[in-house]
Amino acid sequence: MGIGEKVNQMLGRLKTAIYGRFAMILLGFLAQLILLAVGYFFLRNYSYLFYVLFLAISAIVVIYIYNAPGNPDLKLSWMLPIAILPVFGAIFYMTIVMQPGTTVLYDRLMTLSENTKKYVVPRGDTRDKLRTESPHMGQLAHYLEKYDNSPVYDNTQMKYYSLGDSQFVDMVEELKKAEKYIFMEFFIVSGGQMLGTVLDILKEKAKQGVEVRFMYDGTNVLWNLPGFFPDMLEAEGIRCKMFAPIRPIFSTHYNNRDHRKILVIDGKVAFTGGINLADEYINEKERFGHWKDVGAMISGDAVERFTYMFLEMWDVDEKEPEAYGKYVLPPEASLSSDGYVIPYSVCPLGSERVGQMVYLEILNTAHTYVHIMTPYLIPDYQLLTAMTYAVKRGVEVVILMPHIPDKKYAFLLAKTYYNQLLEAGVRICEYEPGFVHAKVFISDDVKAVVGTVNLDYRSLFHHFECGVVLYRNSQIGVMERDFQDTLEKCIEVKVEDYQKLRLRDRAIGRIMRLVAPLM
Repeated sequence: MGIGEKVNQMLGRLKTAIYGRFAMILLGFLAQLILLAVGYFFLRNYSYLFYVLFLAISAIVVIYIYNAPGNPDLKLSWMLPIAILPVFGAIFYMTIVMQPGTTVLYDRLMTLSENTKKYVVPRGDTRDKLRTESPHMGQLAHYLEKYDNSPVYDNTQMKYYSLGDSQFVDMVEELKKAEKYIFMEFFIVSGGQMLGTVLDILKEKAKQGVEVRFMYDGTNVLWNLPGFFPDMLEAEGIRCKMFAPIRPIFSTHYNNRDHRKILVIDGKVAFTGGINLADEYINEKERFGHWKDVGAMISGDAVERFTYMFLEMWDVDEKEPEAYGKYVLPPEASLSSDGYVIPYSVCPLGSERVGQMVYLEILNTAHTYVHIMTPYLIPDYQLLTAMTYAVKRGVEVVILMPHIPDKKYAFLLAKTYYNQLLEAGVRICEYEPGFVHAKVFISDDVKAVVGTVNLDYRSLFHHFECGVVLYRNSQIGVMERDFQDTLEKCIEVKVEDYQKLRLRDRAIGRIMRLVAPLM
């Protein structure tokens, strides 16, 4: 019996225990919240001086939030609990936001990023060549290199996948070819055929002496995997860890999840996109109808960036320095050029919002069209304005959304934006067969983005993400054909359709919009 089959059998038996762990962690969080509330109300009633002190704290917090840099929608959402519960809301804000943990994590990531620069081959000539061909794209390349340590690459090929089903076939084939190392980083990992197949290959490769590292987000411990899952893989020679394991202690760190999907093999190929390690992503298991997802395989020089993205995240909690020299771009990795490729990462810490900036750049520089696929439509004010302004200046903007949502609350929230977009001239179409999980921007037949970044606050402001910007790459045409094929299976939404929603659903969506930036 292979490790994959053993893991799947074990996960089937452990579902009840996993849900029980979730209940215990939830109770831990609630206990701290109750303790915070009781402490506040007790002290408030105990002494007038305490009450005055708490009011002063509230005033200071409000002034701080108002003047702090950052997204105004997010600041406004924090004002709501402070307005309803002036003192308790301020204390809650301080408890959640003003913690040293995120600062320590950010500083560590910046140190690792600086270290990575020593091994990245300078690509100023490629950037200058791009700037000559397209000043706008050259400026975007300059921004991503300076603020995300993400250079622009040529000598790179990309293959686009219109479904997770087809991407998984190539993932398996490439994993079997591995000779030196395999790096895997996923947001969702769940038992089934997909995980079982991958684990069996990883076990065999580890036996052959291939270095295998497997990392997944800590939220999987709530629903999908046992806490000792890393120990199981370590016993098979596979290095494994959770990013930010969940513990019943308040911390903003838990809000910053690792939503990336990265697979790097020998520094020669890398996979990314929306596809996680769970059977619904390859339509082996039906959830919410047919699962429409997309991905990309990168070959050539640009794989370098994904290698270092992975190592930086892996090394966040490592004590020993990483031997980066082992993973420099192998000379045989270079391929003939197919346009320009910029792999980029999104860090929710610090002041830069790279994922948002990439999308804004495409919307603001489009000439003819911007075609978008996204599972969630919860844009902030800047993106909402950019989409409506693009249409007003004659650019066609079409957004493909799910018709069968995975999260009803997110779907109701998205619909509160429909009318404003539709009335401006944005077309919104829902994928009738099921759920769209793809994250794609395509523009003017020359620019495109594929990756993990959704059009919601979670991806744009709270999660670690990644993606690939393409310019004049042959796969952009393939992406646009896939968009048009998918569009034929969609139902177009009209302005009057929102009025047909039940009053209760409209009310829920509007209320949730007040706290959308915090979700």
